[in-house]
Amino acid sequence: MSSPALSPMPSNLPSSEPAAPKRDAQFVRVAETQREPLSFFIDGHEVTALQGDTLLTAVLMHQRHVRESEFSGAPRAGFCLIGACQDCWMRTEEGMRLRACSTLVTQGMRVVTRLAEVTSLVAPVVASAAIANGDIE
Repeated sequence: MSSPALSPMPSNLPSSEPAAPKRDAQFVRVAETQREPLSFFIDGHEVTALQGDTLLTAVLMHQRHVRESEFSGAPRAGFCLIGACQDCWMRTEEGMRLRACSTLVTQGMRVVTRLAEVTSLVAPVVASAAIANGDIE
């Protein structure tokens, strides 16, 4: 006895399918593909996201982690995805900390995944400010 042919499952996705995801991305976008695109920078490389994406979503659409642990260097990709676990903290190139799961990505935003990059970018500025404030002689 032959089995009946299976028909494809109906889909509520937009008819224009997005391009194949990069192999090294943690997330794959399957819906809401019609929002306006924007560009931002991860470790100095320009990438794209969609208006309304959280930083966590936008970064994980391009790579497998949002940062490297400052303690062990191990990759971190967030844990709870709702702002409770403290695992998705990222930094801007200026050194400002952002919680990636609850921060919306913006046009031109510049984030880094390695603390060493922030330190090398920010250290001269921080040292100058500390000297000017009299914190360092």
